[in-house]
Amino acid sequence: MHASRSLAKMTGAVAFALALSACTTSRVGTDRLAEKDPLEGFNRTIWAVNRGADKVVVKPVTQVYRAVAPKPARDGVRNFFANVGEPFSLINNILQGKGDRAVRNLGRFLINTTAGIGGLFDQASRLGVRPATEDFGQTLAAWGANGGPYLVLPLLGPSTLRDGVGTGVSQLADPYRVCLRECGLPKGLPTGMTVLEVISIRDGLIATGADNFLESSLDPYTAARSAFLQRRRAQILNQDGDDAAAETSAAADAEANPVSDDGLGAADADAGIPGADTAPSPDASPVAAPVPDGAETAGEPSVPAASEQPKQPN
Repeated sequence: MHASRSLAKMTGAVAFALALSACTTSRVGTDRLAEKDPLEGFNRTIWAVNRGADKVVVKPVTQVYRAVAPKPARDGVRNFFANVGEPFSLINNILQGKGDRAVRNLGRFLINTTAGIGGLFDQASRLGVRPATEDFGQTLAAWGANGGPYLVLPLLGPSTLRDGVGTGVSQLADPYRVCLRECGLPKGLPTGMTVLEVISIRDGLIATGADNFLESSLDPYTAARSAFLQRRRAQILNQDGDDAAAETSAAADAEANPVSDDGLGAADADAGIPGADTAPSPDASPVAAPVPDGAETAGEPSVPAASEQPKQPN
């Protein structure tokens, strides 16, 4: 019964995605208001709380996890969570009208679920099927929605108003999240899976040098904000390591958002954000220290990655 309801919801989500795919526009949303950070005082308070929670709970638990679990096991866990996120990436690629990337999502999910033994091994990448990770925040940007103010979410870390909405939608529409709630799993298993996912994300941040990046920064809050906005822009433009695709996306964005164009979204215009000729560039040079894709935890930054990694959900 639970499984039938879950299947119906997933089918409905795919149908909804197909119906809304026509909303995609060539002009992607900007993050001009987020760069101004009008809520900086509030954000710094949440940032401090998140850093405290990370120092006291999340990081120590993750360090124990790293000490107990060998790297191949940790990689398998990370691959598993990336694999269960493929269906939601597929839905978002369809919503954005990116059929080629949706086909990659489907191919990766089928290959890794079967040959990859439930997603524990990334056989698809070995076969040349690259990740095409998308979330609903990226979909909203593809539809032309501006980022709105920069936000630091409790326990989740850097975000924007647009991406915060995307995170909320993912909790309701991501097939994996729906299954955790509706598939009749043993009591305690959904909570345990969520905790393991958070630990796996934090493990990835440690492995890729995010902690060193913050510790070497004069102002960790500002460094994390800048890194997040740069990386997020690269994700929205699908600059995932394919030079040709990255150049095509950047060219399309430049054409849709010319330097001389002062047209802003309603939220940015109301906030008095200047035109593109005076606003900071959303495509500034990325910070050197990379971290894997995926949601941030306990206020750690999402540092720009050199290539796209499989994503875990928002």
